[in-house]
Amino acid sequence: MIEFPPRLDLANLPTPLTELCNYAGGPADVSIWIKHDELTGMEVSGNKIRKLEFSIAEASLQGCDTLMTCGGIQSNHCRATAVIGARLGLKVHLILRGEKPEVPDGNLLMGYLSGATITYLSQAQWSFHEQKAAELRAEYLRMGSKAFFIPVGASDEIGLWGYIAAAAELKQDFEDLSIDPEYIVCATGSGGTQGGLLVGGKLFDMNAKCVAFNVSDDADYFDRKIKEDVTLWKQRYEIDFDLNSIDIQTAEGYLGPGYGKADPCVFDTIAELARADGIFLDPVYTGKAFHGMVSELNKGEK
Repeated sequence: MIEFPPRLDLANLPTPLTELCNYAGGPADVSIWIKHDELTGMEVSGNKIRKLEFSIAEASLQGCDTLMTCGGIQSNHCRATAVIGARLGLKVHLILRGEKPEVPDGNLLMGYLSGATITYLSQAQWSFHEQKAAELRAEYLRMGSKAFFIPVGASDEIGLWGYIAAAAELKQDFEDLSIDPEYIVCATGSGGTQGGLLVGGKLFDMNAKCVAFNVSDDADYFDRKIKEDVTLWKQRYEIDFDLNSIDIQTAEGYLGPGYGKADPCVFDTIAELARADGIFLDPVYTGKAFHGMVSELNKGEK
């Protein structure tokens, strides 16, 4: 049995796994189940908190009093980090891609309300965001503080544990519900969820194949990113794991206009599911993945 590193108890887990009862947008002979990670915990709802439980535990082990992370202006991950930092009494510094708006709203507003310090980088400057983070960490050290850097989406060898643990949770769900799914489908934007589910699927002998729909970049990027993260995970935690045993399947073709933007058909699918089952997806991640999955199923692609 795999030994997990320290983690914080932040999320409301396990989250429910339920079958769609009324949605008729896919083939009649395919049952679709949804893992409700929107119920992980109020302001920090969503999948980010699963990874942050391990990332922030590591920050605590290293004696850090400041969390530093990065993402887009409306990053769910950055919002979750800011809220958790406030709850734990930690300082939070966000490095965001984009121009400072005149009036903050959405996740950005929640970041400010949670007390986060925010640095904005233009699109051109964003290529050097990790260098900027290193400069800011050095500045915090000079001020007598110690900052812990968490990458985009908490997707690295530490955050990988979040969805390795989620895979174990899913396996228990399958056993409790007496189901044996063929596929586990997710969105992938920074690779951590996809990578964790792939590794967890192997560690816990799950039959289901993991297929991810990219909401940024392309399949080659996620192939490289996941292999890098898993390699670092093996090294850091001294785990014997065959990297070649995981089958990285990233389904392309549903990115649409780009990250954070969606085609009208995605919004149509989101509306259909909401009307049928009262479940609301977002157009950035889950909506694109669900739309892509249903589209592939309707083509006869299984």
